[in-house]
Amino acid sequence: MSRTLLIVDDSKVSRMMIRAKVAQLQPDWTILEADNGDEAVALVRASAPDFITMDVNMPGINGFEAVEQIRAFNTSARIAMLTANIQEASRDRAAQLQVTFVKKPATEPAIREAIDYFLAAS
Repeated sequence: MSRTLLIVDDSKVSRMMIRAKVAQLQPDWTILEADNGDEAVALVRASAPDFITMDVNMPGINGFEAVEQIRAFNTSARIAMLTANIQEASRDRAAQLQVTFVKKPATEPAIREAIDYFLAAS
């Protein structure tokens, strides 16, 4: 079954790394990209992706704020906070938002962890 993944990260390099690994592991998935939280919210409204990887620290609204806005109109997308921001407060916030927390860098094990989370409830 084809799925859609939205990669949200202000780092073009991180988006490229995530895209390449996901395309290798899940070649039938459609992959969209956003470089900030505001763009992510707009893309989720327009395309309703199945899965989202979300960075935390970005210009404009941060990843947690973007997730809050997305959850106001889309409760079905599974979201993985893929971030280097590993403080306890960030982990707690992710838990409050009911999203999984995956530690950067965007290595193959981290991306596999996010994919496993996405597919666990599919």
